[in-house]
Amino acid sequence: MSTTNGQWYPPEWPERIRLLSAGELTPVTPRRAATVLLLRDGTDGQDTPQDAQGGDGEHSPDELDAPERLGTVPGPAEAPEGSETPPESLRNAAGGAHRLAVYMLRRRASMAFAGGAYAYPGGSVDPRDERMVTWAGPSRAQWARRLGLDPSEATRAQAIVCAAVRETFEEAGVLLAGPTPHTVVADTTGDDWETDRAALVARDLSFAEFLDRRGLVLRSDLLGCWARWITPEFEPRRYDTWFFVAALPRGQRTRNASTEADRTVWIRPSDAADGYDRGELLMMPPTIATLRQLAAHGSVADVLAAAADRDLTPVLAQARVENGELVLSWPGHDEFTKHIPGATGGPSA
Repeated sequence: MSTTNGQWYPPEWPERIRLLSAGELTPVTPRRAATVLLLRDGTDGQDTPQDAQGGDGEHSPDELDAPERLGTVPGPAEAPEGSETPPESLRNAAGGAHRLAVYMLRRRASMAFAGGAYAYPGGSVDPRDERMVTWAGPSRAQWARRLGLDPSEATRAQAIVCAAVRETFEEAGVLLAGPTPHTVVADTTGDDWETDRAALVARDLSFAEFLDRRGLVLRSDLLGCWARWITPEFEPRRYDTWFFVAALPRGQRTRNASTEADRTVWIRPSDAADGYDRGELLMMPPTIATLRQLAAHGSVADVLAAAADRDLTPVLAQARVENGELVLSWPGHDEFTKHIPGATGGPSA
C-alpha cells in the first residue's frame, strides 16, 4: 500500500486483516524479544565514515542526507567531485544543545520481515538466556515488575534482559558487561572476541557460558526499559518486544556485525524522524514512535532518567471494519492509523 511517509506496511496485511475479522485466521503466539536503543552524546571521537555495507563502518549524524547516501558517504578527504554536502540544518545541529544520537541499522531487503526498514539491534529471546549469570543492578524480581511481569517470573525477566545485552553484542559488537559490578569492558575488538560473538550467533555458545568463560558480570543497571510493542495479531511473524535504552560504554565502538543488516548509522532522533516523514527512511511503527520520543530529550542522561517512569503498557494494533473500510490503528499512536477501502464486512478484529 502506498504511503507518503516511510511507514513499513506489508501489502498482504489487508487480506490477513479481513481473514482475522472473518474468524478465518488464528493468531500465532508472539515470541519474546528485546531490542536496544544505543545512545551517545556528540561524536565521542567515533565519526570516521566508512561503508557499513558488508563491513564494520558506521556514520556520523553530521554526514546524513538522502537515504541512498547512508553507508556510502566518504570522509572529507575522500569526497568525490560533485558529492553532496549535508544540509545546513544538520551541520548547525551538530554543535547545538541537542547532540543525542542513536545507533540504527538497515535490515537487508532480502529479509522476510521488515526488509529494508531501519531498526535497532535486537532479536528473540534464546531459551538458554534463562540460565543463571553473574548479575549486577536491580534484582531479577525488580526487573520482572518493571517489565510488566509477575514478580515470580524473575527467570523470565532475566532472559529478556540477557537477550537485550546478548543481541546488542551480536549485532553491534557492544557489550554491557564488565569484570566487576561497577566496570564495563573497554574493548571488544580482536579475533578472540569475534570468535565468541560468532559462536553466540550460531547458538554454539550460550550467553551464560560466554560470560562465565570471560569472568564477566552482566550490568543490568546500564539498561532502562522504554517501551513494549506486540506485533499485530494478523502478522504471522509475531514478537512481544521490550525496547531498552543504554549508553554506549566508554571505549567501545559499534560496528555492523549483523548479517541481517547492510548499513548502520549514528543519527540524531529528530533527523531520522524527518527522513521518515519525507518517505526516505522506511521504519516500523515502534521504531519511528520511539525516535519521536527520544527527540524530546537532549542527552543520554536525560533519556536514562526518563526511562524509569515510562509506561510499559504493551502497544498492540487493532483492526476493525468501519463504513466499508478496514481501519488499522495502534492505541495511543494516531499517526499510524490507516483506512483501507474495500472491506467485505465481518466481525471486528
